[in-house]
Amino acid sequence: MPDVQTNQSDAACADASRKDLVRRTFYAMIRARALESKLGSLYKAGQIVGGVYLGKGQEAVSASLGASLTKGRDIFAPLIRDQAGRTAFGEDLLDATRTYLGSVLGPMRGRDGNIHRGRPAEGMPAMISHLGALIPMVGGMLMARRLQGRLEGTVGATCIGEGGSSTGAFHEGLNMAAVEKLPFVLVLANNQFAYSTPTAEQFACEHLVDRAKGYGVAGHEVDGTNMLECVDVIGRAVANARAGGGPQLVVANLLRLSGHGEHDDGFYVPDALKDSEVGRDCLDIGEQQILEAGFSTTKEIEEWKESCAEEVQASVATVQQEPKPDPYQDDWRAFSTPGMSGLH
Repeated sequence: MPDVQTNQSDAACADASRKDLVRRTFYAMIRARALESKLGSLYKAGQIVGGVYLGKGQEAVSASLGASLTKGRDIFAPLIRDQAGRTAFGEDLLDATRTYLGSVLGPMRGRDGNIHRGRPAEGMPAMISHLGALIPMVGGMLMARRLQGRLEGTVGATCIGEGGSSTGAFHEGLNMAAVEKLPFVLVLANNQFAYSTPTAEQFACEHLVDRAKGYGVAGHEVDGTNMLECVDVIGRAVANARAGGGPQLVVANLLRLSGHGEHDDGFYVPDALKDSEVGRDCLDIGEQQILEAGFSTTKEIEEWKESCAEEVQASVATVQQEPKPDPYQDDWRAFSTPGMSGLH
C-alpha cells in the first residue's frame, strides 16, 4: 500500500507540474503576441528603426522551450522569432521595448539593433544575426562551465530556422556539441521558407530530423502548431539533456504566419500552404487545448489578454518618454568593462 500511495502522490505532483508548465507557456504566448502586435504597429508608424521580425505562428515552440528552462541556471540564446521564448524565460518587458525604441536605459543602451539584445550574465546572450552562430557560442558557454566545474544541472539551448540549418556554423557547432556530449538543446523551426526560398530548394533529405542520426544526437519531431505537443516534446528534450543524454535536436513543423519581417508581405506563400495543417495559428490551438484540459477558463484567458495588452501599452508609454543615446555624451567603453552597468 505505501508504494501505491507514493505512486499516486508522484503522479499528482507530475500532473500539477505539467499544468503549471502549460499555463506558463500559454501565458507567455499571449504576452509575446500582444507585444509583437504593438511592435508591428510602431514599425509601420515609423517609430522603430531597423527591422521587426515577428514570431507569429511560432509562439508555441518558442514559449515551450523558454518555459522548460530555468533562468539563473540555464543558458538560452533566442533567435529573431523567439519573443515568446524570451518572455517565458523571464525577459523584462521593458528590456524588449527599450531596445526596439532605442532607449538609453535598455540593456544595449540604444547602441545596437533592436533584436541584438541580451543579458549574458543572466544566461541570455545577445542574438547574433549570422545564422547558426549561436550554436557554437552556446556550446562554448557550456564548455566554459565544464572547465569551471559548474556544468552539472545546466542546459544550454538555442533556436534556428530550417534555412539556417544549412550553414557551416550549424554543422560545426552541432558536431562539437555531439562530440563533447554537451547538455545542449537545439530547436529547429521548419517554417517552410528561408526568407522566400521554399524547403524543396533548401535540402534534399525527406525529414530534417533525420539529420540527428548523422551527428549522433537524439532527434525529436513535433507539430509546431500544437501547444501541448510542443510542451511535452520540447520539455522531454530539455529533461533528457539535463539528465546526461547529450545534445537533443527538436524539429518543429509550422508556417510563418507573417512575412520574413514587417517589410515583407509574404506574397510567395501559396494559399494551399496557409490552409494546411502547418498553417494553423498555435495561439488559437493552444487556447482550445488549455480550455479542454481544464487548465484555465475563458474568463481567465480574457483577463490575461487584457492585462498583457495594458502592460504592453504602459511599457511603450514609459519608454517613449526616455532619452535616446547621444553619441557625443555616451561612454563608449565595452559593456564588459568593470564598473559599467548593463551586460557585464
